[in-house]
Amino acid sequence: MSINVLPTGSRVYVTSYSPFRGLRGTIHTVHTIPTEGEEPFCFYRVSLEGTAIQEPVWFEYDEIEILASPTFPLEALH
Repeated sequence: MSINVLPTGSRVYVTSYSPFRGLRGTIHTVHTIPTEGEEPFCFYRVSLEGTAIQEPVWFEYDEIEILASPTFPLEALH
């Protein structure tokens, strides 16, 4: 399995089974934990839309999906 590290500023969709499922947001911080012989394990700090939570929330790499990247327009991802 390949893990692509998403850049800050990317628009994402929350896919995890949590109260935040289905919300969209923007990545503010990326934290990676290097692992021996494997790709890094990533956490993303995401500012969510449509919630009263003021602070960004941390998600694991497999709890979000990219909608748009600051380096690629939305049309290029479909």
